[in-house]
Amino acid sequence: MAMVGLFWIAEGDVYVGAKPSGHAPGVRLTPEGVVSLGDGSSDLWPWDEVRGLTVEDVPLKNLKRRISVMVDMVLTVTSFGETDAPPMMSVLVETADGTTDLTVYAAASSYSQEEYDLSLSLLSHLTAGEATLRATLAAMAQWGRAQEDGSPRAAEREGLLREWVGVGTLS
Repeated sequence: MAMVGLFWIAEGDVYVGAKPSGHAPGVRLTPEGVVSLGDGSSDLWPWDEVRGLTVEDVPLKNLKRRISVMVDMVLTVTSFGETDAPPMMSVLVETADGTTDLTVYAAASSYSQEEYDLSLSLLSHLTAGEATLRATLAAMAQWGRAQEDGSPRAAEREGLLREWVGVGTLS
């Protein structure tokens, strides 16, 4: 299992945000479409109906965020074992019928602007057509099955996102 940008890749499965467990909300990207998960939800939006896919409310790294995270860590340590849930993000699935707002947990406490921008490019890339999305999801899943050491460092994550945005693109 590893985090790359806004994606959590576990074996061959690709999620936006953290991989959900139990009844927690989540979004899985499959060759068939976008699937909402958690608390009895299992809606599917087939790729041929998805016009747009984006993520909002992403915790981005900046000085104010770093200070906030440090304060939260101090408060967590002093609250006798009570912990807060990870930040929540909104995954927006746009179809001809409108936009559906799905909630997911962030897989990281904050993301760099570069990883966020590349992740949005990758989500846009997935809606470009069936051949592109199948090749891209296959490349992401293949990488996830081969990954054994957890999440790579920032430069490698950004490189992977750039590579995946290029998959299926005609040069």
